[in-house]
Amino acid sequence: MSIFIIAEIGINHNGDVNIAKKLIDGAFFAGCDAVKFQKRTIEKVYSKEELDKPRESPWGTTNYEQKLGLEFGEKEYFEIDSFCKEKGIVWFASAWDVESQLFVQKFNLKYNKIASAMLNHKKLIETVAKEKKYTFISTGMSTMDEIENVIEIFKSHQCPFELMHCTSTYPMRVEDANLLMIPELKKRFNCKVGYSGHEVGLAVTMGAVGLGATSVERHIALDRAMYGSDQAASVEIMGFHRLVQYIRTIEKAFGNGVKQITPEEKSIKQKLARSEDYS
Repeated sequence: MSIFIIAEIGINHNGDVNIAKKLIDGAFFAGCDAVKFQKRTIEKVYSKEELDKPRESPWGTTNYEQKLGLEFGEKEYFEIDSFCKEKGIVWFASAWDVESQLFVQKFNLKYNKIASAMLNHKKLIETVAKEKKYTFISTGMSTMDEIENVIEIFKSHQCPFELMHCTSTYPMRVEDANLLMIPELKKRFNCKVGYSGHEVGLAVTMGAVGLGATSVERHIALDRAMYGSDQAASVEIMGFHRLVQYIRTIEKAFGNGVKQITPEEKSIKQKLARSEDYS
């Protein structure tokens, strides 16, 4: 089965639907299977104290103004939905609160996503699981017990899911990747396990693929130097194109795990291999 490749646009669009379209175009060009956004009801996700904190941004001088400036509403998402259908690429979103999940439902999307920060939001988890749509569950900042609690909810609602190993730092240090969690999560929970990466470069993601990741999610950016907290941990469009090509090449190289002599090897064996009598 082909590895599912997600270009995480997240908030790298900087509140501009035209940038979002360029990122969708880039993901399509790179050969990604899907693009993903993030949806928040700002007043529900963050406390008033947090929103009132000073923060310089293109939209103002407070956290509230910055976060509001990064948020798309109904008009923008209908435009994104139409654009993705035109391009022939799937889109979905990770909702950070129940109201946002209900908003996302109106687009009848194929997939859902639980962000790492939301693993303890039981009401949101229940809302998503009740939809019974295939859901990617990121596991950054979480314990095994917390992951197990989420899985129990999904199983109780017979909702299909896939875990995604993740370390939630932006950008992530290579030594914090802990990629051996991919086979460990597979063994512990007997399910598919993908990789959601926030590192600089492509090498760690290739390691995740080699360890059996069934999906890959990386942030996509037009320019890693652009404004935004996720840009530095992102992959630019040409880099994403290389990433997809590398993954598809590795998939071909996996083979079937059965030891056999290829037809090409047989002719070489006739020329090079010595016949020995071991009796």
